Amino acid sequence: MGTTTCNGSVDGSTVFYLVGIPSLPESFFLPVFFIFLLFYLLILLGNALILVTVVAEPSLHKPMYFFLINLSTLDILFTTTTVPKMLSLFLLGDHFLSFPACLLQMYLFQSFTCSEAFILVVMAYDRYVAICRPLHYPVHMTPQTNAALAACAWFIALLLPIPAVVKTSQMAYNNIAHIYHCFCDHLALVQASCSDTLPQTLMGFCIAMVVSFLPLLLVLLSYAHILASVLCISSREGRSKAFSTCGSHLLVVGTY
Repeated sequence: MGTTTCNGSVDGSTVFYLVGIPSLPESFFLPVFFIFLLFYLLILLGNALILVTVVAEPSLHKPMYFFLINLSTLDILFTTTTVPKMLSLFLLGDHFLSFPACLLQMYLFQSFTCSEAFILVVMAYDRYVAICRPLHYPVHMTPQTNAALAACAWFIALLLPIPAVVKTSQMAYNNIAHIYHCFCDHLALVQASCSDTLPQTLMGFCIAMVVSFLPLLLVLLSYAHILASVLCISSREGRSKAFSTCGSHLLVVGTY
């Protein structure tokens, strides 16, 4: 991918044009708007109910549900970063987004994505300690430890996308750059540039691998130890009870 002729600059004067869903006729914009709106409202309602339930019910004030609150909060922030602009695009035809707003959306989208992945790893570790080291659980998973683990997941996720955002902001764009997506995704921004896209594509790929496969590997490793411990339990009732404590987390991981 080589450099192409570009009449834009890197001073932030670029305006991005969000194409939306490529090849989708405008006559379908309104039905798509209602579909996205429905899912967005369901996401907000579902996660708000989780937050209220966990906070209001003392019996749920446990590490697993503390991390679930973090996950629900992230899910609300994650979707709110992109969906309102998408709804505006499909309902009002509002395709334009300023340079700073587009980069901010990209940064927040990547940060919240990373945070969700890291919180899932922390939840897997919580289940590992609960099942494989039950006597050590009250010592290891104290409220202070839980808060520190969650804070680390958020903090690392906020730092990780910064290099990609900075490098993307330094690329050259036309005065009006077309993004063939519904929001400012990293790869879509890179492809809209008229600079050499290969270095940024590789950087984005590396970050995606770290965020996707490293957490997945850690989750699988935790559950391999959990499975080995559960199979050592002699009673069927004990195995069933141990697996039931992992059900909600496995459902969240599978959905993610």
